[in-house]
Amino acid sequence: MMKRWIAAMGLALAAPLALAQATQGGAAACPDKNLMYWQAFPPGGESDLSARHQQVVLKKRCPAVDTIIQYKAGAGGALMWSQMNQLPADGLNVVGVNLPHIVFQPIEGTVQYKTQDVTPVFWFHFTPDLLVVPESSPIRNFQDFLRTARSRPGQLTLGGSGLNSANHAAHERMNTAFGVKTLYVPFKGTGDMASSVLGAQIDGAMTYVPFGLANKGRVRPLAVAMERRHPALPDVPTFKELGVDWVDGAYRGIGVPKSTPPEVRKRLSDLWMALNTDPEMRELATRSGFELVNVGVEQMDAFMAEKSKLYTEGAARLGLGRK
Repeated sequence: MMKRWIAAMGLALAAPLALAQATQGGAAACPDKNLMYWQAFPPGGESDLSARHQQVVLKKRCPAVDTIIQYKAGAGGALMWSQMNQLPADGLNVVGVNLPHIVFQPIEGTVQYKTQDVTPVFWFHFTPDLLVVPESSPIRNFQDFLRTARSRPGQLTLGGSGLNSANHAAHERMNTAFGVKTLYVPFKGTGDMASSVLGAQIDGAMTYVPFGLANKGRVRPLAVAMERRHPALPDVPTFKELGVDWVDGAYRGIGVPKSTPPEVRKRLSDLWMALNTDPEMRELATRSGFELVNVGVEQMDAFMAEKSKLYTEGAARLGLGRK
């Protein structure tokens, strides 16, 4: 009798805990086990920072679950993306994915995956392009940059994250738009690039707003690809102000193995929507320079069709796919 009473009490106590675990994020259910969050770039860059933000907010919403961040960096993200379909399709393995990378790289033709092999389930933010130079640079503003680049064609070196990436595309776009020739220097990720920029081993970087904010006082931002000036960088002109209709950058999201069932994709999409609309996430994103977007599974086909068309057309600037 006593054993039955103890068992009944245990169930009665467990039920509210289980309900709280399932509903703490609003409509989105928490995972029943720890999440493996795979990153295609090394620690220290924007992808890593955004994953760390999500790790914090997920822990708050789902206290019984840990988000374990794993790194498999290489080939500008292609190493991870070419292997993601080998992961268990259990909803407990998610992969950080990036645009325009997953469109550009297959067009270039040296990676072991196609855009259609990558299965995004949520795009959570956008990071605007930002041109920076080291604080020690004699280049004081964008007009100085243009004068220097034109007087030294092919000599100014600008770092970026990966080949055939958003940074690479932005570099080529800038050269074309302003009639200059600068040299692109690819790094494995923004984290790897940082020391070369801060130490003035290269002349600058075509990077993202988060890098500029994280290194205030150590780099000098010259121009940003936004509709309006960034509130944390009020003295930095937009490319639109400088005469070029340029509002662009990189999108970051999560993907899953292609064999992941639709209901599992939907569950992850709903969970990431809950994370992205959490007030703490909005605060973290604003502080770091991320522009939040919410593209879930319901909008995914249309979004990917639009972006694939846009980036396929833009790939011509990089000369991708040429024989």
